[in-house]
Amino acid sequence: MSLTKAEEQLMEYLWQKEKVFMKDLIECFPDPKPATTTVATLLKRMQDKGFVAYTLYGNSREYYPLVEKKDYFSKHVNGIIKNFFNDSVAQFGSFFARDTSMSTKELEELRSIIDEEIKRKQNG
Repeated sequence: MSLTKAEEQLMEYLWQKEKVFMKDLIECFPDPKPATTTVATLLKRMQDKGFVAYTLYGNSREYYPLVEKKDYFSKHVNGIIKNFFNDSVAQFGSFFARDTSMSTKELEELRSIIDEEIKRKQNG
């Protein structure tokens, strides 16, 4: 299951804060701030999707993410690879290296990361 753009923005604030009350969450937004009811609706939808939970303190709810950022974006990227690159990581890598505006330095850094991962997997 995925999030809308508005939910992703809210989730980003939750990942940054880890645990946060509604008023503090609204403060994260740039001006003009969204209405409390808008944020509450988003949080309810995200709860229903299994992304967010809360702890109740009297009448106040402290919200926290149930999904780690890394896990969410990993699934998102894997979905892109499946849907746009015929489930081929090699096609994705080729596109990423050739059809984006990566500098030589960035490509070298990426190669270094890939080389390290190859060594790690070869060594168990």
